[in-house]
Amino acid sequence: MANIKITLVHGIVNSKPRQRDAVRTLGLRKIGQSVVREDSGANRGLVNAVRHLVTVEEAD
Repeated sequence: MANIKITLVHGIVNSKPRQRDAVRTLGLRKIGQSVVREDSGANRGLVNAVRHLVTVEEAD
């Protein structure tokens, strides 16, 4: 399967607890931090929950 690169671009201070949990589950802690994850339905669901806080691009 393909991989996706997820980057946190906005802080999570004023976000809802469910959104904060989704960002932590993705493994993101600091603004500008990126992680590479498998492009699965579960990861896409987490990204969709916080799509206004992250950017997503395809990774090699």
